[in-house]
Amino acid sequence: MQVLKFGGTSVGSVESIRKVIQIIENHRQEGNAIAVVFSAMGGITNQLIEIGRMATTGSTDYMELVRRIEDRHFNVVKALIPVKEQSKVFANIRGIINELEDLLRGVSLIRELSPRTHDLITSFGERLSTTVITECVKSRGIPAQFCDARHLIKTDAQFGQAEVNYPLTNQIIQEHFAKTNDLQLITGFIGSTEKNETTTLGRGGSDYTASIIGAALNAEIIDIWTDVDGMMTADPRKVPNAFNIPTITYAEAMELSHFGAKVIYPPSLQPAFARNIPIRVLNTFNPTHGGTVVSRTAERRQYTITGISSIDDIALVNVQGSGMIGVAGVSAKLFGVLAAHKISVILISQASSEHSICFAIDPRGAENVKEILDAEFATEIAHGHIDNIAIERELSVIATVGEGMKKSSGIAGKLFSVLGKNGVNIVAVAQGSSEINISVVINKNNLSKALNALHNIFFQSEARVLNLYLVGTGLIGKTLLKQIFDQSEFLRAEKLLKVCVVGMSNTKKMLLDPKGITLDDWHERLLTEGVTTSLPAFVEKIKDYNLPNSVFIDCTSDKDIVQFYESLLDANISVVTPNKVANSGPYSEYRRLQRTALNRGVKFLYETNVGAGLPIINTVQGLITAGDRFLKIEAILSGTLSYIFNNFRPGVSFADVVREAKAKGYTEPDPRDDLSGQDVARKILILAREAGFALEPEDVTINNLLPESCLNAPTIPAFFEELEQNNAYFGSLLTDAEAKGEKLRFVASFEHNKAVIELRSVGPEHPFYMLSGSDNIVSFTTERYKDRPLVVKGPGAGAEVTASGVFADVVSIGSYLA
Repeated sequence: MQVLKFGGTSVGSVESIRKVIQIIENHRQEGNAIAVVFSAMGGITNQLIEIGRMATTGSTDYMELVRRIEDRHFNVVKALIPVKEQSKVFANIRGIINELEDLLRGVSLIRELSPRTHDLITSFGERLSTTVITECVKSRGIPAQFCDARHLIKTDAQFGQAEVNYPLTNQIIQEHFAKTNDLQLITGFIGSTEKNETTTLGRGGSDYTASIIGAALNAEIIDIWTDVDGMMTADPRKVPNAFNIPTITYAEAMELSHFGAKVIYPPSLQPAFARNIPIRVLNTFNPTHGGTVVSRTAERRQYTITGISSIDDIALVNVQGSGMIGVAGVSAKLFGVLAAHKISVILISQASSEHSICFAIDPRGAENVKEILDAEFATEIAHGHIDNIAIERELSVIATVGEGMKKSSGIAGKLFSVLGKNGVNIVAVAQGSSEINISVVINKNNLSKALNALHNIFFQSEARVLNLYLVGTGLIGKTLLKQIFDQSEFLRAEKLLKVCVVGMSNTKKMLLDPKGITLDDWHERLLTEGVTTSLPAFVEKIKDYNLPNSVFIDCTSDKDIVQFYESLLDANISVVTPNKVANSGPYSEYRRLQRTALNRGVKFLYETNVGAGLPIINTVQGLITAGDRFLKIEAILSGTLSYIFNNFRPGVSFADVVREAKAKGYTEPDPRDDLSGQDVARKILILAREAGFALEPEDVTINNLLPESCLNAPTIPAFFEELEQNNAYFGSLLTDAEAKGEKLRFVASFEHNKAVIELRSVGPEHPFYMLSGSDNIVSFTTERYKDRPLVVKGPGAGAEVTASGVFADVVSIGSYLA
């Protein structure tokens, strides 16, 4: 014998009921002996609850909802039953509806809805759906019988959540099935007292019905047919990467169900557990999928946890006071009064000092709980033994569940670490002695971020996700997007890292999509779907999305963007940028960004501030961390100026070399922006700060390379005219250097707390002598590299290497998440 149960979505429409009937026929063709339990059509139970409430007002407006319920069932009959057989079914449905209407008139007259009457009203959903489906099945020639579960399942009179009388129920079920060979189509959710008063088994009780019947008949398996492919590693509506769990133990399923995984109603597992009957969760709309099998044991799996579930909205009640410490009976009194008032507790956590006890409850009953406890502990509060009974709202609970947690160390550490890195504050923690569940209470607005972050870290067959927001789609930004696109498969396969661009902005348009922007058509989407750029709105949207592992990338040189860095870091969003403005302003602002990133546990990375893709800042930070001390820094930090002086030779005018550099795109539109040394000044300032020195911008001295007449020229053509007139000046500098066997280099240096930028000549013994092309070079003299400086050399400019440096910073954040 197999017991099948179909949920509300499975019987919610004509097409879904057609699928249900096909599943039933398939089982019969395979020779399986089955009994089938049905829920009400999707949404009907909620409508019946609302109808009952409306009737208590004395209004007859509820009749419109009754008509809709009737029409919905009539439509199924019209679609699935031959015309000549429809009239008797319509009459049957009308009779049930008439009974409902008579009941509602009584409620309307007395304007009162008792729990007993409420149960009777809500029973009509399953009675109607099962009646209709029974007639649909019979019309196909299958010998089937409508079975009212009120005749099978006997309960106490605890209306709304009745307790089953198992000895009597089992006897009735076994006797009923012994005297019939017809296919039994059974109403879920309902039972009756020994006085034949209608009761309900609680919301989700149709699963319970199937389990009760399966246990009484010692069924081979109980199939719960729903609208998902079994139990998932997390709620797929919140975690897109969630996937099916093929097998799971009873204990794991109970924990996941208790904490929000409503694929199975928790009490439904109890009768099956007692008889060791497997429960299989299947998808009516994807019947070939294997679903999830719930049994005493589960197959070994590669993950330490089985799943993550959550309850979206809870309230936390905190009872605290110094008078509770060491006093016996406080907990007993507290939970005794809760039990007496039938208040369900979701989670309990107690401080080891016994100074406080907190517990999670449904927020709808929070004020009532506070009133009850204030009254119960009035004496203790008056004497100061209990300081306060406080309620905190807008909270959620997340539970990580798995039998594998018993044998694995570090689960809690990993859980707390990933939440901390994403700025998710933990309000309360609970872990059972079974060690298969760690539950945490967090702020409700962080629920989606926390679930996705935890799923990524515990189920790493799905790559960890970095969510990127890019500002600046110019040459560097565009190149970065191409590099991400080209390297994405490698990162996913080899590094288990998925880089997902979820937002981008330039000076005209901005586009945000938390599901991700595909990089093969990003430019077209930005143009067609993007809205007018507003940086404040862009930043606020990033915070509102609150996605885990978010990274803000500033690929501009815009001084206005840096004002948002601190608030982004404070919202636990890492920042990566080649923009030098933030780190070359006042030292106090530079330090504030560093401290904010450190305090929030996120990254502020800017390797490309100084040498594009060269590992310069990382080198400095590594030496400082290892305890080295910097004595001197010398550097050529401009690829443009490096190119100019490497190509300035006898017979070639300085003005012509500058023109050539501009023509090749090495200079800014106005070459004076390079030749003034301001960009180099920002870079040496940043280097000095990274080396541990508190320099201000005014502490950097620039010995001008250009004569005043060149600097003050009103236009770029005028600048080149002035440069031509000063060719002799530059020629003399070159001649003097050549005479000494040296070469001209535009050098930034830092020594004895002084930073100087100037044109100087260096001899063959100097590491800068052999520099070529547009390379940058930095020489570090430290306590440990005193005799022979540490030198970093390579291309220090260009979109490809700069974008590559930004990309490397981004990927390093992915490694930090591991």
